[in-house]
Amino acid sequence: MLALRSSLKFARRGSQLLTLAATVAMGASGCGLHQGLSPIETGQSLQLLDNPLFVGVTDRDLLWNQLVDSIDTYFDIEREEQVKLAGEILTEGRIETVPRAAATLLEPWHLDSTSRFDAWQATLQSIRLSALVRVLPVDAGYRIEVVVQKELEDVDRPEGGTAGGSAMRHDGSIRGDQDPTANGSTTLGWIPLGRDIALEQRILADIQSRLSAGPGPLDRF
Repeated sequence: MLALRSSLKFARRGSQLLTLAATVAMGASGCGLHQGLSPIETGQSLQLLDNPLFVGVTDRDLLWNQLVDSIDTYFDIEREEQVKLAGEILTEGRIETVPRAAATLLEPWHLDSTSRFDAWQATLQSIRLSALVRVLPVDAGYRIEVVVQKELEDVDRPEGGTAGGSAMRHDGSIRGDQDPTANGSTTLGWIPLGRDIALEQRILADIQSRLSAGPGPLDRF
């Protein structure tokens, strides 16, 4: 019996060591999967672009086509209102995107996780991103404002929680009419985490590179 207990204890410890080794290996290979660290993580100075960003383009169709193509690289567009000439006044353009899950460490082909921290956070938590783009006509061009919001999913209990889903809650949370015995957690809403400045800068750099001879998009990782 003593030998059996020792064997089980050794097996459990071995399993824990293997899990730890796999986690460390994934972290070490993260920069390889994503082509190195971001300038911020390596301590390099990074000059931020203005937001709104001025672009000296007068062709409305060219501007809009390049803008839509750039935003579509990162998000699915839900609604767009192109800049129009109403009488003698140019109207404001607007693009709204569909919220999408942030890219994890296992999705290096997506470009919305701009740093290793963002990729780790999206891997361990349920993070979603959405963007709002405004195009403001000004003299000799346009000002393009990009606002990316980051949100964290708010659930009624942890995904691997042991408490029963049918347990009564006393924290004042309002839940929809759902099956209380269903497996898995229930989404109560989304918690705002603020703006994703790094992704905004990446999108602005992409737009600038398309419409002028300015710098190209920021390297990922």
